[in-house]
Amino acid sequence: MLSNSDLVELTAFRRELHRHPELSGQEADTARRIRAALEPLGPDELLSGLGGHGVAAVFDTGVDGPTVLFRAELDALPIEEISETPWRSTVPGKGHLCGHDGHMTMLLALGRLLQRKPVARGRVVLMFQPAEEDGSGARAVVADPSFEVIRPDWAFAIHNEPGRPFGTVSTRAGLINCASRGLEIRLTGKTAHAANPEDGTSPAHAVARLIPALEGLGQGGKLDDDFRLVTLTHLRVGEPAFGVAPGEAVLFATLRTAHDEAMAAMEQDARARVTDIAEAEGLEISFALHDIFAASINDAEATAVAVAAMDAIGVANGDQGLPMRASEDFGVFGWGAKAAMLCLGPGEDHAALHNPDYDFPDDLIPIGAAIFERIARDLLG
Repeated sequence: MLSNSDLVELTAFRRELHRHPELSGQEADTARRIRAALEPLGPDELLSGLGGHGVAAVFDTGVDGPTVLFRAELDALPIEEISETPWRSTVPGKGHLCGHDGHMTMLLALGRLLQRKPVARGRVVLMFQPAEEDGSGARAVVADPSFEVIRPDWAFAIHNEPGRPFGTVSTRAGLINCASRGLEIRLTGKTAHAANPEDGTSPAHAVARLIPALEGLGQGGKLDDDFRLVTLTHLRVGEPAFGVAPGEAVLFATLRTAHDEAMAAMEQDARARVTDIAEAEGLEISFALHDIFAASINDAEATAVAVAAMDAIGVANGDQGLPMRASEDFGVFGWGAKAAMLCLGPGEDHAALHNPDYDFPDDLIPIGAAIFERIARDLLG
C-alpha cells in the first residue's frame, strides 16, 4: 500500500511533469525525469531510447514465469493550457491535457510497490511509451530491437476517461478504440489571373466534388463491425487573394473504422475516388498518411484478469461508454500479447480530454496503482 508520504511525493512529481510538457517525439526531458525517478527503485534493467524516447524498467524475479507489461505515455499536446493552478504548463502552446502525466505517475507508484514486495515469478515491465498522441509511438517501440528482450505475454494500460464516475473503470472484451488515420490529399493544377481563369487549371471544382464523395465513404452511426466515418478536418484552395485563380488545393480527411482490415479497404476506396475526380479535372495528385492508429481490441482473457483484480480490491467496473470512436495506439501491444485497456473515470463532470482546462486528478494515482499491482500479483504471485 502507498503511504501518505508516497502520495505527497508522487503528487508533487506528477505536477512537475505537468509543468514541463513535451510533444510527441520530443520527450527527451520527460524521459530523463522518468529515468531519474526509476533508478532509486532498483529495477533489474532500465532501458532507454525505445522507439525514440521510450523508457522501460524491468523487475525480474529470475524465476520462470510470464512477462507482464504495464504502459503509460510520455507525450503532451500542442494546446495552450487555461489554468490558474500553480502547476500549470510553463511551455506556451503545450500542455498535459490528456492525463499522460498522471498515467506515468501511476506506473512510478507501481514501481514503489514492487520494490517493497516483489512478485514471486516472471517479470514486470513498466513501459513509458513516447508519441502516443500521433499514433507512432507504440509501433516504434514494438519495432525497436531492444523490445525483443522485454516482449510481454500480457499487456495492460489505464487511460483516464472523463464522463465516468470518479474511480470507476470501463472495460470490455473486444473493441475499445477505433482504428484511424489521417489522409492528406494534395491536388495540383495551374494558377491563372482571376480575370482569365480558363488559362489555368483550378482544383476548386474537384474539391467541391470530393467533399461529398469522401464523406459518403463513412458517415458514422452505430459503432459495430461495419462502422465507418470520414471527417474532413482541413481544407485550403489556393491563396487568400482576389487576383489569382487557384492552382493547388489541400484536404485533410480522418478515416475511422472499427477494425484494421476495414481501414485498409476504406483508405483504398478514398484514394480511388480522389484519383477518379482529380484525373477528370486534369489535376496531379499526391497522398500522405499521418497519425496512423491501429484498433485497440481487448483480449477476453486479459480483460477477465483485470476485472477479477478490480473486483478483488473493490473498484467498481462495467462497460459504460464503450467502445469509443476515439483512437489509442495501445492496441499495437495487443498484436503480440494478451492485452487490455482500462478506462478510469475522473468524474462525470470533469473537463474532457484535450480541453484547455483539463487536469489529471491526483486522487486517481493510488487507484490506478492498486489495480496494476493486483493484476501483477494475480498473474505472477
